[in-house]
Amino acid sequence: MTRRFKRASVVMPTLKEDKAITAAAKADPDAQPLTPKQLKSMVPLRALRGRPTSDNKKLLVSVRYSPEVLTYFKSTGAGWQSRMDGVLREYVMRHGRRPGKGKHSSQ
Repeated sequence: MTRRFKRASVVMPTLKEDKAITAAAKADPDAQPLTPKQLKSMVPLRALRGRPTSDNKKLLVSVRYSPEVLTYFKSTGAGWQSRMDGVLREYVMRHGRRPGKGKHSSQ
């Protein structure tokens, strides 16, 4: 059985009520209007959502790893993919790039 709730309707204040509400809000020391500087510094909420853009773009690929390698990295907990990337990057830094080597080279 599903319950349906009646949506509350919004009742707009009259002009007289709106003026009274505005006057009360302006008189409240804890509810002062924002300054122009504060308004300028505001950003839309959707601009703050999601992952921040990175200068280091990564490529999505499909790779097969041996079960032992995958089990080890997954056992290190959250962020295991980043740690695996770090190990591979370190390998590349130590061994350098070897252009023209391997069956999948671009040359």
